[in-house]
Amino acid sequence: MTLSEKLLDYNQKGRARIPAEVLNVMDTATQALISEDLSKKSIKKGDTLTTANLSNIKNEKVNIEELLDNGPLVISFYRGGWCPYCNIELSALQEALPQIKEHGANLVAITPETPDNSLTTSEKNEIAFDVLTDDDNTYAKELGLVFQMPENLKNIYSSFGIDLEKHNGNSNFELPMPATLVVNSNKEVIYSFVNEDYTKRADINLILNALKTI
Repeated sequence: MTLSEKLLDYNQKGRARIPAEVLNVMDTATQALISEDLSKKSIKKGDTLTTANLSNIKNEKVNIEELLDNGPLVISFYRGGWCPYCNIELSALQEALPQIKEHGANLVAITPETPDNSLTTSEKNEIAFDVLTDDDNTYAKELGLVFQMPENLKNIYSSFGIDLEKHNGNSNFELPMPATLVVNSNKEVIYSFVNEDYTKRADINLILNALKTI
């Protein structure tokens, strides 16, 4: 199964377990983001990537620009380890890591979660690539990826046992849209996937095809 197929399968099974009134709130929030065309205002193919210093799971600073000095870079922005769709994506990226490296590229994932929570996610998914913390979504905001969670959606997430304030170490209730970038060593974005729908992710074959063009 492709990543998209795995995500769709999980989504269909998950929706069957969620009450209709809850689904309506969640779907309405997603449609509101789509109607704002947020993804069209975010970083896109052909743009030059701004860089940042972000902390890894060991609280060590990792410089995005220095990573690009070593070759192309695949960057995945995800919401957090509490998100099952994110975990499915991270597992798929880990499985594809050898192919990504065959193209001379590196892979990093970026999340607003604190390093301690990122460590838990990394261990759970047996991740062998850097998972970096974007404090307060500062970097994701520069790239136009961040949205504010509506109040009724906060209540639903809380009812699911998701404590975003604890996960992210703040009370902003801001999240990044799912995004995957492929960037060459000149910091040019050669592939950009950004989607307002949190159940969607870039398929691995599209990432690998982009790397083939470098």
